[in-house]
Amino acid sequence: MKTFKLDLSSAEKQQLKKNRLAIGRLNEFAADEISVLLNISKHRANEISALITFQTIPSIGPKFAHDLISLGYYSIDDLLDKDAGILFDELERKQGFWTDPCVEDQFRLAVHHAHHRGSNKNWWDFTTERKAYRARNGYPVERPAKAWHELIAAV
Repeated sequence: MKTFKLDLSSAEKQQLKKNRLAIGRLNEFAADEISVLLNISKHRANEISALITFQTIPSIGPKFAHDLISLGYYSIDDLLDKDAGILFDELERKQGFWTDPCVEDQFRLAVHHAHHRGSNKNWWDFTTERKAYRARNGYPVERPAKAWHELIAAV
């Protein structure tokens, strides 16, 4: 079983301790059960459940899992009818900056995984596909003007 990372609040960690549960066991529970176990809102429990679920995809970590949630996706099935290139463009618009191209590869992996559960492919297996897609389609004209690394350098 792949391990996952979660940023839980101190109150959430306290509830885990109270219930004598290790964080690594949260994947055994549905979102409604997590809500009760941690004494949290259904929304927060759905977020925790989604963070765990997305991290079951090979080579997907907590940062990208958060990116998916920020776009309103909470299950792998939510990605079944999605286009990875469009998802990437949507994330950049939402964030307000260009992001690293490997993030688009992760979108491609997540959409692939939605259709091929149990696949062992990693995000870097989709680099060639992404490059071919962008060579054909380019980027949207409304793409943010600054790249992520420019914003970091300015700080």
